[in-house]
Amino acid sequence: MSDWLFDLGNSRFKFAPLLDARAGAVQAWPHGVEAMPAPALAALPQGDTAYVASVAAPTLTAAMLAVLQARFGRVQVVRTTAEHAGVRIAYADPARFGVDRFLALLAAAQRQQPVIVAGVGTALTIDLLDADGRHHGGRIAASPTTMREALHARAVQLPASGGDYREFADDTADALASGCDGAAVALIERSRVQAAGVLGSLPTLLVHGGGAPALLPLLADAQFQPSLVLDGLARWAVHQPPAAR
Repeated sequence: MSDWLFDLGNSRFKFAPLLDARAGAVQAWPHGVEAMPAPALAALPQGDTAYVASVAAPTLTAAMLAVLQARFGRVQVVRTTAEHAGVRIAYADPARFGVDRFLALLAAAQRQQPVIVAGVGTALTIDLLDADGRHHGGRIAASPTTMREALHARAVQLPASGGDYREFADDTADALASGCDGAAVALIERSRVQAAGVLGSLPTLLVHGGGAPALLPLLADAQFQPSLVLDGLARWAVHQPPAAR
């Protein structure tokens, strides 16, 4: 039997085995239980404990928890707390700080260096963490994908996808890709520059999320950490008090 990690986001459902204090090989579906055919549901792992993080809608979260409760002896759902494993959240009300952002910071804190953590999913989230584990706050904006979808919803002649990044595009699809990707890159870069003013040095940039690969060529020294949330969930799991495990 084994312990597993499950991350139910706004766009994708990911899971991986817990290996020591990190996530093992990651599997992913476009979304949660409603996107998984019966054979895939039947092939979900079984084990002792399922550690679960979810930012999805309550109904979808409940459906996935019901599936996992039938396959694991125990299901533990992580919640954001003011402090965990040396990380101290800046929010006065930690419950209002997304659990995905919280877990990404737990994973990033293992570096013991200043970091900007940028998550590119349905939303673009940016958080600053210093070398001592203190969270200095962050930003939330629409991701490039969400920007494109919002523009298409208001003006159907603007395609919701496609195009390539160009500094000065000469067609609409490229202009949309350039504008939306460029907006995200500009916000990340500004946050990093401002962080250097706060901390006195330029922090390392860690990028994760399904939309991150498209931005990496525009962020010269960014480090892509695709399993950052699951790695943080693994760290949360192993730092529980013995009685809670």
